[in-house]
Amino acid sequence: MRAGLENCAQASKKINWEVNVAKETTPARTTKNAAKAPVDKVVNTVAPALKKQTGNVRKAATDKSVKAPARPTASASKALAQAKAGALAEVPAKATPAKAKPTAKAKAVTVKAATDTPVKVPAKTRTAGASKAAAVPTKSVVAEAAAKPEATPAKAKSVAKPKAGTAKVASAKPTPREWVKSYPEGVPAEISASQYESVGDLLARAYKQYADQPAFSCMGKSMTYADLNRHSRAMAAWLQSRGLVKGDRVAVMMPNILQYPVMIAAILRAGLTVVNINPLYTPRELEHQLKDSGAKAIIILENFASTLAKVVTKTPVQHVIVAAMGDMLGLKGHLVNLVVRRVKKMVPAWSLPGHTPFKTALAQGAAQKLKPVEVTGADIAFLQYTGGTTGISKGAILTHSNIVSNVAQMRLWCDVGFRVKGRPKDIVYICALPLYHIFALTVNAMMGIDQGALNVLIPNPRDIPGFVKELQKYKFHIFPGLNTLFNGLLNNEEFRKLDFKELILSLGGGMAVQKPVAERWKEVTGCLITEGYGLSETSPVASANRLDATEFSGTIGLPLPSTDFSIRDDEGKELPLMEVGEICIRGPQVMAGYWNRPDETEKAMTSDGFFRSGDMGYMDERGYTKIVDRKKDMILVSGFNVYPNEVEEVAMEHVGIREAAAIGVPNEHSGEIVKLFIVRKDPALTEEAVKAFCAERLTNYKRPRIVEFRDELPKSNVGKILRRELRD
Repeated sequence: MRAGLENCAQASKKINWEVNVAKETTPARTTKNAAKAPVDKVVNTVAPALKKQTGNVRKAATDKSVKAPARPTASASKALAQAKAGALAEVPAKATPAKAKPTAKAKAVTVKAATDTPVKVPAKTRTAGASKAAAVPTKSVVAEAAAKPEATPAKAKSVAKPKAGTAKVASAKPTPREWVKSYPEGVPAEISASQYESVGDLLARAYKQYADQPAFSCMGKSMTYADLNRHSRAMAAWLQSRGLVKGDRVAVMMPNILQYPVMIAAILRAGLTVVNINPLYTPRELEHQLKDSGAKAIIILENFASTLAKVVTKTPVQHVIVAAMGDMLGLKGHLVNLVVRRVKKMVPAWSLPGHTPFKTALAQGAAQKLKPVEVTGADIAFLQYTGGTTGISKGAILTHSNIVSNVAQMRLWCDVGFRVKGRPKDIVYICALPLYHIFALTVNAMMGIDQGALNVLIPNPRDIPGFVKELQKYKFHIFPGLNTLFNGLLNNEEFRKLDFKELILSLGGGMAVQKPVAERWKEVTGCLITEGYGLSETSPVASANRLDATEFSGTIGLPLPSTDFSIRDDEGKELPLMEVGEICIRGPQVMAGYWNRPDETEKAMTSDGFFRSGDMGYMDERGYTKIVDRKKDMILVSGFNVYPNEVEEVAMEHVGIREAAAIGVPNEHSGEIVKLFIVRKDPALTEEAVKAFCAERLTNYKRPRIVEFRDELPKSNVGKILRRELRD
């Protein structure tokens, strides 16, 4: 006991970082008359999954189960808009998903390789809105395919860049599966039938195979796969004891702490559906998501309980579990809770009558029996809410099959990455992105569990000095992140001193990785940032660069196995290579639709089963796709399209610029002009110097006419720069 107290006293000296999660885990305080600052609406979490043919799906255990709707077919597309309002919510158990029709395999096409994908794009852009695309047969999502011939990531000639403002030259028509020829040796065009029927099967295998290995670590405390098994079983039994049945929704509102993976596993184990919620949501945003999802229960960190207390009576929530930061940290946890509550005052006063403390629920559940629930691939695993940047936040329906399909796709891709430096015996991931975000949920949690890896949970990655201190404790191998996170770490002197010899993969997603940042990262760490692409609606990974590449491509890479990309114009017509249009995606990882929103599902899905991403891009002859920007962020200057990403990337090449963001502002002569927001690295940097630098690198209509310096740029909780707030 005395030794424990001595250790506790020593721990208190280091407690500042371990409880310094105020920025991420405590709502901003306001004065009586001040309105709360707008909070970012990024709330996505994803888990990869492997889709099985519906003919092999086992019979559901109960008629009350909630099934995901079948995707609209060519004949049913027009009728979907008239579907009754509940079509995507409580679908009868007998309604089974439509079977996908197999597609003939595409013939191999030989095209010269090219290394550097062009950064510039045609000035005349076709925006998307495809509604009348010709129906084509959907491919089998589980067909076994032979490995593709080797295509080494060789250095090659640059693809000819279309000139801005000139007439289009004849372009090659896209060939079906254009990209497969560029796959690494041994990677098939299709994923094979999954060994998992559900995410629960994936977890069960990990519990057994990796029982004694650490699964998650936070604030110096580790939890093994056996611990995760035991705790999740107890919490699943507790949820069942509250009367929750298969298909009911349970919300999770926490930062990256050990309770998070326990609750995700428990909810899925009980046959329920996870609703991930951004812990920094305002009461209004939280109320909307709880009501829209119909969540009957929620687990929330006490730091945010005051937010829930303001709206809980207006929602369907019947059961509330309240967790504390130190609940799973052992003896040290008591000290953490004391400092969080009393010293740092990070827990605003709250009252939730009838709530159950996390530790109480865990103890009660351990004494109860878990009733097995049969879960199929068609059952809903997650309602992953979009950020709401284009309107009201919508819940993307991600089935168990969606998630395990994406895991299987990423497994094939990641295995290539281990060929270069070898596969570590005990893989360590750094989990700095929040688990409620789809990127971290799939790439960190689900991929890590599938590999028997350790995920080091970082509750507050914005505390860069504290984050770096955690990194000093581990030999880490896989580092998923965003451009802003990579950039922030590179500007920290202690980070640059770390030992990166064990780092194998640096995975960039969530937003475009800027070339200057990627080059500095490689210079400091010796590891290339491999950029991928996806959305909440695609579970999330849809494409990625090869993990054996030796140079940063500036593209989002190749569509993953069993995934199709189609670049389309406003009329739904597929465009030739090198022409900009909307990126449309089809594959087993694509959502089943939007929860309770058949109208939005109809808008998002084409008649031939493609999801309209809203991202503008083009594909080159190798099958690599370059995103130029979001449709809504595009700037129109005198009829010419300007993509903020390009302007920002040029600005970031300046040694005196730390961060940059470009938007369009109204102008009576040209319609819009480019305005550039800058966070300076060099305090002496002037507006004239920035304009002159850009003028040397950008054609006239792309150059910023206004430069505004700021101390910081508005960012989402995940670290994305919020251009919409700069426009407001």
